[in-house]
Amino acid sequence: MAEFQNPSDPEIKSLLDTTKTIALVGASPKPERPSNRVMKFLLDHGYTVIPVNPGQAGSTIHDQTVVADLSEISVTVDMVDIFRNSEDAAGVVDDAIAIGAKSVWMQLGVINPDACAKAVANGMTAVMDRCPAIELPRLS
Repeated sequence: MAEFQNPSDPEIKSLLDTTKTIALVGASPKPERPSNRVMKFLLDHGYTVIPVNPGQAGSTIHDQTVVADLSEISVTVDMVDIFRNSEDAAGVVDDAIAIGAKSVWMQLGVINPDACAKAVANGMTAVMDRCPAIELPRLS
């Protein structure tokens, strides 16, 4: 397993301050799902959030049109927020690298040090097993 350490609090705060557009992979239309609540939180805090979910493509979540895949996004993505299982995170990181995203953020319980190390090796910032909806208020 690759060595990986999350960025420091000041680095995470800087990441959240400079991020404008977030692709949220694993977005759910169900209000009880964490991805749905986090998406709403991020939208309410001024981020542009693009929901990514192949099973929901073409529908909307919080008035944002869902895309099937990161490759369908036509704007620059600052952060890819990953609500998938730990194994699936590796493929999402590969897709994030392919679209030139600046960072990947693996949600609470999503733990894949190898994928994070690969993101960092490709010039990205990577955060693992954290939630921006927790970190934003904690660091502001």
